[in-house]
Amino acid sequence: MDLLLWGVFPYIVLTIFILGHIYRYQKDQFGWTTKSSEFLEKKRLRIGSLLFHWGLLFVFGGHVLGLIIPVGFYNALGITAHQYHMIAIGFGVPAGIAAFAGILLLTYRRISVKRIKATTSPGDWAALIFVLLALLSGLIATSFNVDAQGFDYRTTIAPWLRGLFIFNLQPELMQSVPIWFKIHIYCTFALYVIWPFTRLVHAFSFPLRYLRRSYVIYKKRVPRNTTKESF
Repeated sequence: MDLLLWGVFPYIVLTIFILGHIYRYQKDQFGWTTKSSEFLEKKRLRIGSLLFHWGLLFVFGGHVLGLIIPVGFYNALGITAHQYHMIAIGFGVPAGIAAFAGILLLTYRRISVKRIKATTSPGDWAALIFVLLALLSGLIATSFNVDAQGFDYRTTIAPWLRGLFIFNLQPELMQSVPIWFKIHIYCTFALYVIWPFTRLVHAFSFPLRYLRRSYVIYKKRVPRNTTKESF
């Protein structure tokens, strides 16, 4: 069962994530957009979007530092496990709360503004729900591991994750992982599965063509004088 959950299923998720994006780009390039609703309501969108995106940026950075960089690197720098954990909690928790507060505000905005609610697709609701679940489960898992006593994800989840990228399966590393972290991981798996089929694809939009695109020339339209001068 461990091999299926932590050795096989991650590759199924990754396959759907990659092929789903390729399929979406080939079949629905015009739908590859944020579908902005700014013209319907701006104030809550601006606040919620800033909180969510900046919070998520720092959350992502924290995951890279904790899961991708080996613990030996920190040991070589003289950073103890306790020091690392305090830094991770000090920066990670506020970032997670900011991102969660932002997505909550955006969800409330989408529900409370009738015109926005009317234009919300099932894919939009799915994206909101699974982003909420991923952030909430991450915050709950972190809250149960504030003191980091008896569990260090850098020696369990991190090497398991890095092993997946080099096809070195180590499902046994996940046996001692607390249930809340496992729930968080599977919430993110669910998010990755639906990602290619929602507006979340805009995260991979890079406006590189704009660097070499010809300038768009706007000309002022001068109304014609329809009155004739009499001599």
